[in-house]
Amino acid sequence: MTRIFSGFLLILLFNSYLVAQTANEISEQPLYRPTGNEATLVGTISVEGAIPARKRIDMTADAICLEINREPETEDVIVKDNRVRNTFVYLKSDVLQSFRFELPTSDVTLQHINCTYSPHVLAMRVGQTLRIVNADPTPHNTHPTPRYNPEWNASQPQGAEALPKTFLRDEVLVPFKDNMHAWEKAYVAVLSHPFFAVSDDFGRFEIRGVPPGTYKLVIWHEGFGTKQVEVTLVPNEIRNADFTFNTEKP
Repeated sequence: MTRIFSGFLLILLFNSYLVAQTANEISEQPLYRPTGNEATLVGTISVEGAIPARKRIDMTADAICLEINREPETEDVIVKDNRVRNTFVYLKSDVLQSFRFELPTSDVTLQHINCTYSPHVLAMRVGQTLRIVNADPTPHNTHPTPRYNPEWNASQPQGAEALPKTFLRDEVLVPFKDNMHAWEKAYVAVLSHPFFAVSDDFGRFEIRGVPPGTYKLVIWHEGFGTKQVEVTLVPNEIRNADFTFNTEKP
């Protein structure tokens, strides 16, 4: 019992240390103030080559899931007309890390619905509230497995209130699983700046309000891997940054 309490106390102390350290780091950075000459980055994510077919999910472990989702399929690769959905796109540079950016007042939501996570890929800010919602008539479990943020594990019965959570550090990306339903998977990206997007059903993305400068544009996809290209944005520019994965090339 003493060992369990000691371990729990260590976790609390470590989490408190992370909160204090992160708050100090952020407070020391100057707040970025828009100048009016920011740029916009737009693009479409495509794929060439062989595209793996989506697989049928076996939900026989939960009779309710079978009832509410009669034709479930995997979401690791969703492609329509060679346009790729659920691609996480973000900018990276030392300059962005030297500023702090105003935090959104709105929350982001990750749902258990039809016995899957929705959305499958989600992006949010450090310190922003993530609401975990169980919208199904069956219990669910939410278990992220981060590398740089504290791990947690919580279950919600049918009709439970939304579970609010925050992340303290940048992390791309945090895998989420459901210990009650092994097929449920999601990915949550956590960044200290707002210059990111997730491609929509047509593979499109848009990143607004970017300070002019040179960046690494990072393109991550669960099935196709991670690529990056350099982009230089000039004041008031609307830059197209289409990108194509090629499954035939490494």
